[in-house]
Parts: sequence; C-alpha cells; structure tokens
Amino acid sequence: MSLFKPTWLVQAVYGLTAARLKEQGIRAVFCDLDNTLLAWNDPDGSAELRDWLAAMHQADITVMVVSNNNAKRVGRALEKLDLPFVARAMKPLPVGINKAVHYLGLTKRECVMVGDQLLTDVAAGNLAGVRTILVQPLIESDAWNTSINRFLEKFVFMTLGGKKHLHYSEDLNGK
Repeated sequence: MSLFKPTWLVQAVYGLTAARLKEQGIRAVFCDLDNTLLAWNDPDGSAELRDWLAAMHQADITVMVVSNNNAKRVGRALEKLDLPFVARAMKPLPVGINKAVHYLGLTKRECVMVGDQLLTDVAAGNLAGVRTILVQPLIESDAWNTSINRFLEKFVFMTLGGKKHLHYSEDLNGK
C-alpha cells in the first residue's frame, strides 16, 4: 500500500506556497491536469489558478503538467496558461514523470507530483521516486473514465487509514 501513500495531503494545489516548496528544496511542481489544476469541464481555469501560477513563476518554481490526456487535449487546455507539459504520461507508470524530470534537468528530490488520484498520480510519483501531494478534486464530478478509479480509490484510502488518519491540510506544514 506504500505505493499509494502520498507524502502530503493538501486541500488544493493553490495551497502550495513558493516559500513552503522552497523550504523542501522543490524547484518543479508536476501537476495532473483534470480536477487538479483545472476542473475537467472548465478549460479556462480560475483567477486563483492564474494568481498561483504567477506566484510560482515569480519564485522561479516551474509548474509542468503531466497528464494521461493526449497532446491535443492538454495543449488546448493550457493554451492560455503557457505551461510546459508531458502528454500521454502513462500514469500510474513513472514514464511521464521521468520525462519531465529529464526535460527540466533537475534531480528527483527537486520535484514533486501533485494530483487528485491515488491510483494514478500518487502511484506514478512514488514509482518515479519523487515526493507526492494528493489534493482534493476541484469539483466532485469527473469525466466518465475516471469513475472506476474513484470507486477503487475509496478502498485504498480506507486501507491507508481513511479520514481518521489522513487529513488534508491547507499547506505543506499541516496548517
């Protein structure tokens, strides 16, 4: 079960501050796309997202999308955000994360994978040897192909300790 255990649980990607990331030596944040960075059904994103991305850019922390979606879908979703990405990442395999680490020329210790799914994002990050952050999905509904993962994920989450032992924090320091 350690494959599915995230390093941190944070309510939303926007709760990650540049100061806390830098304290951890993190120079790159790899983000899942759907329901982590953007609601799966809202390609424009929010003002909160744009503010967070600006803060990361100002702090010289790279935000890079690592998604299982195809390049056309990811490119269209990120068109206005101008973010680098790896499409067809093959999560839960570590392939896409390893490509992203190599592309940026960083060490794995300098990178973190953020996503809303234990079975894909967290597992891929752990297999790749980067630290992982599980966030709550931005919205409760999912694309149809994610429904099966969500069903199975409930059992994995309970096995890891459930709500009794796993608490989402506002930031990396548990506040």
